[in-house]
Amino acid sequence: KPPSMLASKPKMLIITGISFLFVFIACNKSSDNTAPGPTPVDPVAAVLNLPATSFNYANIVQPGYLNGPNILGQINTAANNPITDNGATLGRVLFYDKNLSINNTISCASCHKQASAFSDPLVKSKGFNGGLTGRNSMGLTDAKYYPNGRFFWDQRAATLEDQTLMPIQDLVEMGMTLAQLETKLRALAYYPPLFTKAFGDNTINSNRISLALSQFVRSIISFQSRYDAGRSAFPVMPAPPPNAVFPNFTPQENRGKELFLLPQNACAACHGSETFTAPQEKNNGLDLVTIDRGFGAVVNNVNEDATFKVTSLRNVELTAPYMHDGRFATLEEVIEHYSSGVKNHPNLSPQLKLPNGQPRLANLTPQDKVALVAFLKTLTDVTMITDVKYSDPFK
Repeated sequence: KPPSMLASKPKMLIITGISFLFVFIACNKSSDNTAPGPTPVDPVAAVLNLPATSFNYANIVQPGYLNGPNILGQINTAANNPITDNGATLGRVLFYDKNLSINNTISCASCHKQASAFSDPLVKSKGFNGGLTGRNSMGLTDAKYYPNGRFFWDQRAATLEDQTLMPIQDLVEMGMTLAQLETKLRALAYYPPLFTKAFGDNTINSNRISLALSQFVRSIISFQSRYDAGRSAFPVMPAPPPNAVFPNFTPQENRGKELFLLPQNACAACHGSETFTAPQEKNNGLDLVTIDRGFGAVVNNVNEDATFKVTSLRNVELTAPYMHDGRFATLEEVIEHYSSGVKNHPNLSPQLKLPNGQPRLANLTPQDKVALVAFLKTLTDVTMITDVKYSDPFK
């Protein structure tokens, strides 16, 4: 072979080798670019069972008799805090999150259990360090329908937005400061996305925590009890008379309904609307003298001593023990109080007073006492207490 060809052969081998090397590197780079990386972790899905599309909290369809002017007038929703689906979803997470307590042991739901219509079966609830609350934890069913908008038995919170932050800061209940709360929640990866959905950005502060919790609590409403099934058999207006026969009731339950609605028994005088709430605080004659000042201490007025908030009777079967101090273990004991035990406290509410100033006693027969309890149990809403949108979202 010519010397020139022999001389060029090593050069060609070198060039070929270099070309191969570049191709190899290029292929490797191409492979690196197309190889799938690790799947990003969704911080919300990692710890929470939330639907891709939020549950409906904002536009729940209720029967017509729960949409009349008298019912709408009871709603205490703040003008700057309407219920939204994303806001209530955030509120639900906050409601069940034990990180809201100083030692991660207590959540709002610890004292307000869904199965108990968001009340506590204990006479007094246990706080983060085992201490006991001052009063029984009331149920939250239809909390949005308390017209004066105050919360706690003694109504010391002027609004629900005020109330939601108070247990968190209570030295017995959850033991946090608001500064500690904000710092703690900012460090939890699942909260920024939830706050962004609810409020448009990921700013986490106590005001937004309050707003979201309030939205969730106000969304907890009852309208699917056996009472509602019977009521739906009648026109929205006028309301059926006390002796109207609900087709799905037993004769005993219909008798109990009649007793409840008859003016002389005064049940409906305080719990008279379709939400079974009262417009303001009452004294129901539990004691002859003041033991707990209640609202009187809040407003520093002896004429309000021993008056307390009146909760809805919807789901009352599930909210034992009863009264602000949990003194009655059963509905039968409650009925007996109104039948024979009302005391003539100086601030006894007018609805429980006779024209001569003495306490109004229902003096029910044994059969009528049983009938009245049977009626109250028709207010139990099994759908509400099992609805997943009100349940614990944590995995």
